[in-house]
Amino acid sequence: MEEEDLDQGGRLLQYWRDAARGHQVEVPTDMAQPIQQITSNNDGAHTREPVPYTLITRKEKCGEVLYEKRHYEKAHWACITVHEDTYEQSVCYGFMKIMRFICQQNSAGSYLGMTIPIVTVVRTDESNTTLSRAVTVAYYLPTPYQNDPPRPYDPDILIEQWPAAIVYSRSFTGATNELSILHELRSLVEALDCPALGSDSFIVAGYTNPAAAHRHNEIWFLERP
Repeated sequence: MEEEDLDQGGRLLQYWRDAARGHQVEVPTDMAQPIQQITSNNDGAHTREPVPYTLITRKEKCGEVLYEKRHYEKAHWACITVHEDTYEQSVCYGFMKIMRFICQQNSAGSYLGMTIPIVTVVRTDESNTTLSRAVTVAYYLPTPYQNDPPRPYDPDILIEQWPAAIVYSRSFTGATNELSILHELRSLVEALDCPALGSDSFIVAGYTNPAAAHRHNEIWFLERP
């Protein structure tokens, strides 16, 4: 059984390395265990917890959901801000650090459990045509840890309490790169009926890991108070 686990861990690591190579990202050998734990939900001992929200309204056109308006309660998130040469590199390196935090590199000394989505706070220029290289990757702490968040061993990871928020969300599939994100951003802007939104930052929510071939993603706008 141990040999099978090692073989599976090696295959998963190689799969991630192959996917990351396209973004010029190196996946180190010590990522094999976190990748296997998260992929297998800690050998089936955990389930993936969705970030809770209340649906306020949904706008559709010809059977297509243009966007949803949701309410998210205040909650603790583990966050890390990364500044690499490209958006994809920043997300990959940030997510690997978050994965290590989830997989025992925390003061609880245990596997915390995966929550979805993993979100990245992205900033643009005033015309929304260029993404900033600096992105914040954030992980919603599972319900058992919300009241007493474990401390990260990595000093670059911060535990933040995000306030309650109204979010406008639009779903999309496929790769998340600068071109696709800016396209989806424009689509959400066109679909919205001009609510009071922040124009310089937004959130990309990923429901599948960055190495997945077919990804489920969302663009989020936060309504300003």
